[in-house]
Amino acid sequence: MVGPTRPQFVLFGSSVVQMSYNIGGWGAILTDLYARKADVILRGYSGWNSRLALQVLDQVFPKDASVHPSLVIVYFGGNDATNPHPSGKGAHVPLPEYVENMRKIALHLKSLSENIRIIFLSSPPVNEARVREIFGNALDDQARTNEGCRTYSDALVELGQQLDIKVIDLYTAIRQRDDWAKACFIDGIHFSSEGSKIVVKEILKVLKDAEWEPSLYWMSMPAEFPEDSPYYVVGPDGNTTFNVTDHVCSWQKEWLNI
Repeated sequence: MVGPTRPQFVLFGSSVVQMSYNIGGWGAILTDLYARKADVILRGYSGWNSRLALQVLDQVFPKDASVHPSLVIVYFGGNDATNPHPSGKGAHVPLPEYVENMRKIALHLKSLSENIRIIFLSSPPVNEARVREIFGNALDDQARTNEGCRTYSDALVELGQQLDIKVIDLYTAIRQRDDWAKACFIDGIHFSSEGSKIVVKEILKVLKDAEWEPSLYWMSMPAEFPEDSPYYVVGPDGNTTFNVTDHVCSWQKEWLNI
């Protein structure tokens, strides 16, 4: 490890998480916003479903770890929601099993520390036409449909209410944009930079509004070492000290009014 020790934010999920560090991806944006405040750690696994996630949960989040995350953002569901393949193979997980898997993931994470915070991301919609355009009819017998995504999303939202866990309803959030189908995905499934912005805004809303102590909202967390440097460029008044908002880069300022 390197020091000083910062809070850890872990992104745990399937390809929507693995690909979140692409240029303009939601994981990359969070890492930028939390620079000097938290270490954003990627644990994304393309093609995984909740069943496979549950099998390695103790390895990814061991109970005997010396340090536990302050925040875990979990996304599984899109692969689970695909139609079942006639052979029984493929990523599909029946809805009751999916809900139970997510319950077990939540309870395991809660057991790590009384201070751990959890956010679940529900299944977003898909651009079914775009998926067919890219993959042809190769996925017809295990299609990813908006009907399936909505069903699994609703089930996760309900589970979150039962367990008192924050759940971001991405199925609804993405569809608030009129041109969501074209603008929010690179391939009909995974988020474009525009889709990623919606994900980040929803995450920041939760972090800002949550009555968590200490706050995990990016503008409320202390920076590592003083943000004023005696070696900054000297301003017109001969002073090199800036206030905190001067340390928000121009490309970050859109996130100030969440």
